[in-house]
Amino acid sequence: MALTAYDLTGRTAFVTGAASGIGRATAVLLAQAGAAVHCADTDEKGLHKTLSLIATATNVTDTAQIQTQAQDQVHAQAHVVDVSDRSALHAAVHAAGPLHIMAAIAGIMHSSSVLETTDEDLDRVLAVNFKGVLYACQAAARGMIDAGIAGSLITMASGAVDAGNPGLLCYGAAKAAVVQLTRTLAAELGNYSIRVNTVAPGWVRSPMTDRHDETLQQKAEAAMVRLSPLGRVGEPEDIAHAVLYLASDASSFTTGQILRPNGGVAMPW
Repeated sequence: MALTAYDLTGRTAFVTGAASGIGRATAVLLAQAGAAVHCADTDEKGLHKTLSLIATATNVTDTAQIQTQAQDQVHAQAHVVDVSDRSALHAAVHAAGPLHIMAAIAGIMHSSSVLETTDEDLDRVLAVNFKGVLYACQAAARGMIDAGIAGSLITMASGAVDAGNPGLLCYGAAKAAVVQLTRTLAAELGNYSIRVNTVAPGWVRSPMTDRHDETLQQKAEAAMVRLSPLGRVGEPEDIAHAVLYLASDASSFTTGQILRPNGGVAMPW
């Protein structure tokens, strides 16, 4: 297959959770592949850092021009928005114009045992990790259908869907719901030539996993390294490349699937 299958020139992408980690790496890579990228997050400072990285990666010498019109489309733009706010997110997606790519990556982590989990814990995680993905996909798909675009919706699951993880009930349940959402959307949107897939990363070095003190962090990473046949943990760029595949024509016959860049830690059928 020609490498041009990965060329996103002339396409518009929307990436949630773009202020850091996997979301930031994805936004930068999609821009490098030629897409106009709309970056959404609640972290305004982090978003501007992402735009700066996009400017550098795409050889835009004046970072102040990164949000200006270039060849009739925005090169990259920041949207300060909470994905759990349906109306605000839908407004941001609508403002971005008809999309070709939605990468719904925004997520939060919460740790508590099943017996100690409260309604507030569950509601907060589901609001971002499941509802935020649902709202993003709804808004993007409606625009694609109206514009007759054969687009790609990419959601973010987790290796947590493949095993029981003590302390991660809320997170794992929300990510499992994302998997089912992905499959259902794939079945419903196929007639519109809209593909829907999810990425289920293993352990990735990012602000989300860097939530322990340094000693605990090192122990956790060492445990993941021992479990991986590749002998390492992931980097945000590893996952961004999986998203690029699903966003591009290289995956034109792929829908309703779980892509697992996890270093071989889990190998389910």
